This record gives sequence, structure tokens and C-alpha cells, in this order.
Amino acid sequence: MKPLSLLTAIFFLTALSACALSRGTDEPMRSYVLEIDERGELRASDEFRPSNLPSLLVSLPQPAPGYESQRMAYEQVPYELRYFATSQWVDSPARMLAPLIMHALESSGEWGAVIQLPSVVRGDYRLDLSQVALVQEFTQQPSRIRLALRAQLTTVFAPRVIGTRSFEFHEAASSEDAYGGVQAAQKVVGKLLVELQPWLQGCLQIAKSSHC
Repeated sequence: MKPLSLLTAIFFLTALSACALSRGTDEPMRSYVLEIDERGELRASDEFRPSNLPSLLVSLPQPAPGYESQRMAYEQVPYELRYFATSQWVDSPARMLAPLIMHALESSGEWGAVIQLPSVVRGDYRLDLSQVALVQEFTQQPSRIRLALRAQLTTVFAPRVIGTRSFEFHEAASSEDAYGGVQAAQKVVGKLLVELQPWLQGCLQIAKSSHC
């Protein structure tokens, strides 16, 4: 590595560490949300929704170890999880995903009802989401956001697993800071919501013959 490039890399890593590990007394804590841009979104009308559509129970997404709180995670080196000192989520990433997933599934028009667990209602299928991880990776340039989780679809009345899948999405950050990661996080969540419903429908179509 050329001397100038080495000095630049050292400066970048030092600045990032200082920002993340030492919170200045004059710098406020910034809190961020996960949201989806709904402009132009087409929502299925209940008026034209067939009455014989199955109902879906959705459990609260469960976080992976290290992602249980609202702390905003990042990696400078592989396998070492750190947290920004002056930036955080308003809630844990797993809990913020719950209403976004519910809204996307309800808007698809493919379900008679989408019900958040816990509930006394007994649906036809159950979707469990686990191992939710949302982290900004500074192990490359530009940095990127990684969203990972595991989904499992089961029947309710005669319990059996009809589909499991591990999802993982990446999006480059627009800037080398926490806010750049926040902007990228909105995009990776959008990618998840786009892929989740088609996977569920694929599972239903082949549930009688094999796993999806």
C-alpha cells in the first residue's frame, strides 16, 4: 500500500472510532426510524378481495444476538460488533420491522387477514421471523448496510413446516457515517418486503407436494 493511501486509511478508521466510541457532551443523541416510501403504492381493496383467501398469523420478529436493543450496530473488522455513540434506532430493528411487514402483507391482497401475534384468532398459516440483524459494514469502501433474517412458514391446524428461507440483502451507504447507513437501511427493508410475499405464495402453491 502506498504511504498516502495508508495514511488515509488510518485517518478514516481513527475518525470513525472516535465518533463511535466517545460521545461529546455537546453532541445530542440522534434517533432514527425505519420507514418505507409509500408514494405510488397500490393497496389491494378489501371490497374486491375474495372471501376464501387464507389468513396469516405473523409473530413478532426476533433479533439475532447483539441486535436486541435500539443501539445502531456497525463493523470495522469482520465478526466484531460495535455501536455508534451518538446515533441509535428508536427501537430495535426487529421490532421496527413488524409493522412494515404487516402493512406489506395486508396490502398484497393475497391474504384474507393478516394478524399480529399474540392473538386469540387462529389463522390458517403462521409466519415466524428470527435472527434479524441490521448492521453497517465498514469492512469495504463504500460501506454498506446488511439486513439478514430467517423466515419460516407453518400450517396452524395440522402443524407442519412448509417453507423456510434465510434472506440477506445489501445496500451501499450514501455517506461514511451513521446517517448514510440509515438511508441504505430503508432500501434494504424495501428489498425484503418485495421478496417476502412472492416467497410465501410460492410456498402455498407447492405446500401439498414439497417444501419451498
